[in-house]
Amino acid sequence: MPSQSGWRPLDMAVVGGGIGGLSAAVALRRAGHKVTIYERADYAGEVGASVSCAANGTKWLREWGVDIPKADPVVLRKLIRRDWKTGEPDSVYDLGDYEEKWGDVYNMFHRQYMHATLMESAVGKDGKGFPAKLIVNHQCSELDTQTGTITFTNGNTASHEVVIGADGIGSAVRGLIGITPERRAADASCLHANVDTAEAVKLGLVDYSQNSALEYWGGLNTHYKIVLSPCNGGSLLSYYCFFPREKGDYSNQNWNAESTVEELLAPFPDLDPQVKAHLSIGKDVRPWRLWVHKPYPWWQKGVVCVIGDAAHPMMPDQSQGACMAIEDAACLGIVFGEKYFNGDISECLQTYERVRMPRATRVQAAAAKARENINERIGFSSNTDSAVYKVSDEMEKLTIEEMNAYDMHADVAKNFCYRFW
Repeated sequence: MPSQSGWRPLDMAVVGGGIGGLSAAVALRRAGHKVTIYERADYAGEVGASVSCAANGTKWLREWGVDIPKADPVVLRKLIRRDWKTGEPDSVYDLGDYEEKWGDVYNMFHRQYMHATLMESAVGKDGKGFPAKLIVNHQCSELDTQTGTITFTNGNTASHEVVIGADGIGSAVRGLIGITPERRAADASCLHANVDTAEAVKLGLVDYSQNSALEYWGGLNTHYKIVLSPCNGGSLLSYYCFFPREKGDYSNQNWNAESTVEELLAPFPDLDPQVKAHLSIGKDVRPWRLWVHKPYPWWQKGVVCVIGDAAHPMMPDQSQGACMAIEDAACLGIVFGEKYFNGDISECLQTYERVRMPRATRVQAAAAKARENINERIGFSSNTDSAVYKVSDEMEKLTIEEMNAYDMHADVAKNFCYRFW
């Protein structure tokens, strides 16, 4: 039973100041709650480069009033799969009518720009709700799941009515609510690099930014795959280069580790020379650790829950990691909104878990399938006329319709319907 009946603003903590944590802060601020964000580092930021935000994520940014144009995204117009050796397109999914169909565009952001824009929406004075408070240098070490009391490694403590763990794939909060991940190193490794479009054009290389597309080489029944993601309005090309782990094992490296262009090129001797020339001028070459996690048995306990990578870490091959974290945040904003929250925190967190776990777990499994077969990837999974098309199960494939037609408000309402029995 709720300790106090009826809707009221809650004092809520978000542990982790990345994209997921800031999304939760914005959603809960808009729902009328007071939010404090605790970030373990001396600043809240993001590393890496591009981040994909399809319509199922963009819709919530729009509803929350996030200044999307300020983040300078590339609006995607196509998904292109290219032959590994020649670079010739053999599967193209046109996104020309995407906004008309789904109500929002498919954005490709630079992580740091997206993060800065979300931060402004979370802690800035403008916009509905109480501005969130950001506290840095606070790493969670202990947590009372009944009282919401957090102990930090610096010795400080804080108590909140609800605690949301958005502290990433290495989540401390996840362990503190009793989850022990079952995981293994992925069979593939990944190196990431950035290419400056202007430099590539100056050298006479192909200007891929003109395509406004997510572009892929390889990925058909193989761990060899190159993914090109344009961001910063097309001025930066972000490359993710996958290859079998036996060709280079980076599973124990962190994102701040450095690699070389020579290491980047080594696994790909027969790659399309046009894209290989791009990789040869790559900057900020870094490994990306890839781990496969089995779905977790629960996401909440007492007054605590986890979201994003803390709840459902997934392979990157559906480009849905950020969108799933944003959807988690949106769900929390709905269940703790005036329509549903009646003072019972446990009820809302249990409903959050019931709503989000099936969908996120399905995307998690689909991402693992798409690791070796690009045709399992949302968009390409609808390209049934392509000469290279083949999926493991037509009835089980993840589609763009399933992702973008989803109605979370209806899903939440269905999960609260027992109140009227």
